[in-house]
Amino acid sequence: MTRPAEPSEGAGTAKEGLRLLAVTACPTGIAHTYMAAEKLSQAAEAMGIAMKVETQGSIGAENVLSDNDVEEADGIIIAADKDVDLSRFVGKRVLTVGVSEGISHPERLIERVRSAPLHEAGSGHAATSGGALAGGGKERSVAYKALMNGVSYMIPFVVVGGLLIAVSLAFGGHPQASGGLVIPPGSFWQHVNDIGTIGFTLMVPILSGYIAYAIGDRPALVPGMIGGWIANTGSLYDSKAGAGFIGAIVTGFLAGYLVLWIKKVRVPKFVQPIMPIIVIPIVATTSLGLFFIYVVGKPISWVFAHLTSWLSSMTGTSAIVLGTILGLMIAFDMGGPVNKTAFLFGAGLIATGHETVMGMCAAAIPVMPLGQGLATLIRRRLYTDQERETGIAALFMGFFGISEGAIPFAAARPAKVIPANMLGGAVAGAVAGMAGVKDAVPHGGPIVGVLGAVGGVPTYFIAIVIGSVVTALATVALVSFEGRKPQAAVAAGIPGPALAGAGGGGGGGGGTVVVSSVSSVPPSGRAKAATATAVVEAPPRTARVPSPDGEVLSGYLTEETVREQLTADDKESAIRELAGLLAGTGKVTDVGALVDAALAREAQGTTGLGEEIAIPHAKTDAVSAPVVGFARSTDGIEWGAVDGTKAKLIFMISVPEASAGDEHLRILALLSRKLMDTEFRERLAEAPTRGDIMRVLAEVD
Repeated sequence: MTRPAEPSEGAGTAKEGLRLLAVTACPTGIAHTYMAAEKLSQAAEAMGIAMKVETQGSIGAENVLSDNDVEEADGIIIAADKDVDLSRFVGKRVLTVGVSEGISHPERLIERVRSAPLHEAGSGHAATSGGALAGGGKERSVAYKALMNGVSYMIPFVVVGGLLIAVSLAFGGHPQASGGLVIPPGSFWQHVNDIGTIGFTLMVPILSGYIAYAIGDRPALVPGMIGGWIANTGSLYDSKAGAGFIGAIVTGFLAGYLVLWIKKVRVPKFVQPIMPIIVIPIVATTSLGLFFIYVVGKPISWVFAHLTSWLSSMTGTSAIVLGTILGLMIAFDMGGPVNKTAFLFGAGLIATGHETVMGMCAAAIPVMPLGQGLATLIRRRLYTDQERETGIAALFMGFFGISEGAIPFAAARPAKVIPANMLGGAVAGAVAGMAGVKDAVPHGGPIVGVLGAVGGVPTYFIAIVIGSVVTALATVALVSFEGRKPQAAVAAGIPGPALAGAGGGGGGGGGTVVVSSVSSVPPSGRAKAATATAVVEAPPRTARVPSPDGEVLSGYLTEETVREQLTADDKESAIRELAGLLAGTGKVTDVGALVDAALAREAQGTTGLGEEIAIPHAKTDAVSAPVVGFARSTDGIEWGAVDGTKAKLIFMISVPEASAGDEHLRILALLSRKLMDTEFRERLAEAPTRGDIMRVLAEVD
């Protein structure tokens, strides 16, 4: 598929001895990877420079840069929207930009890398500090990447811990006379419950630790995790409730940036080898821990105490008002001090006969996980596969009153999810308060209603259902609004690319230049994608003879799946029209599911690649075999491309889940590389008939 580019005849005369290496990748859509690689390769060829290209993506490792390649390198360009391990490039010139820069301004990058700063030891990832690069390339901020890193590692702990607790209650819990469940001590199901509790206990330090790790690398992992444990253990700073996941986010960022600051301190050479494994972790952990206990923890304790006092003064007020306030508090931080204040306030009043207060809390407790799980079912295309799986687990946890099931969603999209949670919680609490629902046990969720611990069961379930639906609809509305923004608008306010490393500036002489381009990772995707490499040669300029059976791309694209002109004028309609076109092959078993899968991919990040090109694609069992369609739009369709152009040449790729690996990426790679040829695009746009279009497309194979 790819091989080292050979220098064109006469290459090297303009920049004698200069060679180029490149690293490109895109974990959410390989097309950007190969487009950036092809553009860089073409620019190098035009400038008389030989280039080798490495790709990083989910297809696996290809043509990995050797030690000799790197040894000869003169400089490195990182066009990245995710973390890139730079440890192998120590002492080389490193320039960091957004992935769009590799596509839009390859010549500029090749010129600028020659005077880029030197990458120093101890900085293992691509720098992502703020600032905009001339040319406007954008990449995800380090804060965004770090938060997503923490969330991705936390999710398995939430799911495993929550489900084990729920299962242990379902199979091992025995109803009490007053309602609720109790698991016999020392029983098998008590041990299952204990294991689940360990998972829940670990999720907060895991979130904090991997946020810190994404910022400060391995030395930040220990202070981040210990800081998260401290944040979640209120007894260490005289609070009845820990700071929960919000405290973990705070300690994660504090630990990461503290480690970065300590790394800058100059120390004697004999101390340098032990800095990352002894000095930095100890200093950062001690400093962060004491800071949280003595500085941050005190306000949390104060908030807890004063919220409790304030709620106590409100017991004579309107039940609707009190229920609304308790619902807002329960939904705010899901286990943090605000949530725990409301919960303990309600639980403490059970013994005094004020069971209606706990009834308000109990109705609000399951709303967050139920609402977020419901949202993933209502608009599946807005969520990744991992998020949809987490949504199913959240529904299960919500039934058993485990509000932490919504934490992964709140941590990933706090500005969208927390307000939606609070709105639904307020509605559920208000409805329960208005109806006078009572709860005799300190727990919530549908399970306590099923087991008879609630007075006013019908209204209790109505409150939960209304609150959950409100949360789901509010979440979908807020997330959909974000998804409808053009890609450039979504990135607005996110720090742009920055120069990585430190050190000298002058231009370099002979040697090799390494270029890297990486595209974005989904809000639930992995922080460190597998590394893959490829070496891209310039596309052939001469047309091939079309295949005799009128098929291209191994027969996946045929004249039957080509349309000269789309009738659609927006992205969703275009995808639906293309899906209908593919259905004519008999390879599509469920058109609706295919459309949903393609739209879900768009929600992760636009497939509008710029240069008036879009390649929507889907991995779904709604197709029985790989199939590719192509259509044109004269006026163009807004697709959120990074260069602002409307899509006029649109390919749709659909492959079954079972063959979604190499074959899916191979098709994307072939198309995206060939489409970087301006002459090819022009002939494709001007071809008058389907037969003519097929003859042009035959050059892709």
